[in-house]
Amino acid sequence: MAREGAGLFAAFRVLGRFSGHVPHVLRYHGRHREFYLAAAVGRSVHTYSVSTRNTLPQDITCLAADRMLIFASYDNILHAFARNKEVVHAYEGHKARIHLLQPFGDHVISVDVDNVLIVWNIQSEEEYLQIDFDKATFAVSALLHPSTYLNKILLGSEQGTLQLWNIRSNKLLYLFPGWGLAVTTLEQAPAVDVVAVGLVSGQIIVHNIKFDETLMKFQQDWGPITAISFRTDGHPVMAAGSPVGHIALWDLEEKKLMCQMPDAHSTAIAGMSFVPGEPLLITNGADNALRVWIFDGPGGTGRVLRSRMGHSAPPTKIRYHGQNGEQILSAGQDGTLQSFSTVHEKFNKSLGRGSINKKKSKKKGLKLDTMALPPITAFASEVAHQSDWDGIIACHQGYITCTTWNYQKTSMGAHKLRPEEFSKHKPIDIYATAVDITSCGNFAVIGMSAGQVDVYNMQSGIHRGRYGPEKAHEGAIRGVAVDGLNQLVITAGSEGLIKFWKFKTKDLVYSTELSSSPSGILLHRDSGILGIAFDDFTVSVLDIETRKIVRTFSGHQGRINDMTFSPDGRWLITSSMDCSIKTWDLPSGCLIDCFLVDSAAVSLTMSPTGDFLASAHVDDLGIYLWSNRSLYSLVSLRPLPTDYEPSLVTLPSTCPLQDVDVSGNEEPCDEMIECVSPEQLGEQLVTLSLLPESRWKNLLNLDIIKKKNKPREPPKVPKSAPFFIPTVPGLIPRYVPLEEEYDTQSKVVNLGVLAQKSDFCIRLEEALSTNKYKAPLDLLKSLGPSNIEIELRGLAPEGGGSMEVMLGFLRMIGMMLNKKYNFELAQAYLALFLKLHLKILSSEPKLLEELSKLSMQLEETWIHLQALFNQSLCVLTYMKSALL
Repeated sequence: MAREGAGLFAAFRVLGRFSGHVPHVLRYHGRHREFYLAAAVGRSVHTYSVSTRNTLPQDITCLAADRMLIFASYDNILHAFARNKEVVHAYEGHKARIHLLQPFGDHVISVDVDNVLIVWNIQSEEEYLQIDFDKATFAVSALLHPSTYLNKILLGSEQGTLQLWNIRSNKLLYLFPGWGLAVTTLEQAPAVDVVAVGLVSGQIIVHNIKFDETLMKFQQDWGPITAISFRTDGHPVMAAGSPVGHIALWDLEEKKLMCQMPDAHSTAIAGMSFVPGEPLLITNGADNALRVWIFDGPGGTGRVLRSRMGHSAPPTKIRYHGQNGEQILSAGQDGTLQSFSTVHEKFNKSLGRGSINKKKSKKKGLKLDTMALPPITAFASEVAHQSDWDGIIACHQGYITCTTWNYQKTSMGAHKLRPEEFSKHKPIDIYATAVDITSCGNFAVIGMSAGQVDVYNMQSGIHRGRYGPEKAHEGAIRGVAVDGLNQLVITAGSEGLIKFWKFKTKDLVYSTELSSSPSGILLHRDSGILGIAFDDFTVSVLDIETRKIVRTFSGHQGRINDMTFSPDGRWLITSSMDCSIKTWDLPSGCLIDCFLVDSAAVSLTMSPTGDFLASAHVDDLGIYLWSNRSLYSLVSLRPLPTDYEPSLVTLPSTCPLQDVDVSGNEEPCDEMIECVSPEQLGEQLVTLSLLPESRWKNLLNLDIIKKKNKPREPPKVPKSAPFFIPTVPGLIPRYVPLEEEYDTQSKVVNLGVLAQKSDFCIRLEEALSTNKYKAPLDLLKSLGPSNIEIELRGLAPEGGGSMEVMLGFLRMIGMMLNKKYNFELAQAYLALFLKLHLKILSSEPKLLEELSKLSMQLEETWIHLQALFNQSLCVLTYMKSALL
């Protein structure tokens, strides 16, 4: 059974994705007079210097651009984006995946892996020309439109030959014999007729295609040429990329290597382009990095001017940093610790890679670094004192030493924490498995695979003690946690025990045996509840005050990877290897939300403000944000049925889903109807009305208010009064119906109108016989202060009323006091009634008898209320004066 409508979390956007294996493109916008960079990231196109992103249904495989449009293809379909945000054209006709694109004036050329070349008319989306090449003799591997060559394109092949075609006449103009090696890339040189050809052997041929002459040759030893670009700012320099991430800069005048840029990217250089007329080189690679290099130093080498980079390997652990919910710390398999901003990419930080010796690591470089630490498996952070000393503690995969990190300095910290007995030698089978940091930021607690749990000072790095005589547990430590007041340390061991220790004295307070071996624990410090994940795929919640398990949840079909609490501690959200993300409601002990994703979530974290859930997934470089729909729309939080079938949800893209109204298309089901609060919660409670104070507070002072508001001079009629739609007098503005507006008014006075009783009097007379006073009370509540006074004056015999009506009014007040609702209205109405009719009440025995009953009811109610007030005041006074 599937739930109707959307769930608790909605896909929002992804963080930390900047580049892929598809080369970027550079385009110049003539009207804006600015260069725009377009890069393909998964299903989206990022356009830098522009805030919008463009999304396609599948991952982009090829990218190109002209002065007006950006062309992106996925599989065998080609799309054209305009205004950097919308798809304006789609071209369908290829039978295989498109791998080459070339804008060509009013046309665009695409080549697929089956060796089919199609020339498309951009505006009409029709095929202008189709050419089929034989893969055995000419497999197209590169495509270029030479400058000033009208209607001509140059094709490179895997066989090494090149062909020059005239697209308009569909003729092969010339066949270049080539150099016997596959062509990987073609690039136009600043000089006319000159083209740079990159070969699979690492050779670069600068060739004149007009005379079929080779001008110069260069050789790189790093493998095939992946990208070529020429400087156009007056320096005769050619840059060439390689599969290992190095960049070579060649001097075309001296015909020699000028300099190298090693490790420009950690993977192959996917795209490379010099900005025309400027000393700027833009590169991107599959390592999820996009960099702008500036050549302003001696020697001709470049330095990084600007960059956007994320993890080059999938993240393994993510946690929100701080209480504002704007920064997410992420540890990846690439060994780096990074901070991603949920507000804007410019606030992202990279804290770098862990290293045993930073100086030696810098000398050896990225590829040959033997000092690099393994990837981080667990970390904990605290913002308190982070400006004074390190505020992040991390443990590494299979490594006994834990490292500290400084968020303010965006670097690895000063201390490397390991037990004293292992300071001289490193054991093979003992390593750190769990870490936590105290809320004050002063101490770090580290658990080991051999069962030791140690405490270190974060400021000095000094060892401050160990829990237990020798070991805290017999098995490996699966989790450590410190409460918010530094009173208790909670440890979980693989042998199935949870132990509570005094933080300061290191004494064991309590130990409890679990039903299965725990795989991890998570403490919600504000509420004092501990989440425990087990190896049998169940989750339990333990109260650290009573030290008892209060909830147990089962339903996952795979290993539980991570869990997180909502900020108020009401929800526990878990992720598992069964690709599900489930939300458990702790007060009711039920599952309230569940959805499936394509790849299992390895880590989860909930924003401290409760607006986003962040997740990291298997073999995925991004951090995905899910918005909490309960904050902005009506979401059912009822328990899911036992036969509930979760739906598969697509992971968010890089474009925030702000324009899609998720709640607008939903039809409210029976379980999502809003609850209407009753007029009175309980018969024993004294309930006030919801009317504003202006309706009842000044009823006794109306005569004073009228004197103050008395006009000093009669109002003057304006010369030309503007047009107004006539309204009916009253508190709620209502327009006069058309039939009343145009009624002809008779000049004969109807004397019956003067003697007619008011609606309030009539309803009081009816209520006196039926003993139901709700109708007159509702009418009185709808009136303003002046009308209330007029109605109460009219209850007396000289005002058109009678003794029975006055008696009915007193009984209505008695009913209100008996039911204890509209309490302040009963007091105000009764006070005004006594002020207006005191003489008549004193002379009538029936009314006096009713007043005596009301007096007794009032006295009992006030005595009860006063006792409650006094009790509350005593408790408050004690709490304020007691020493905690």
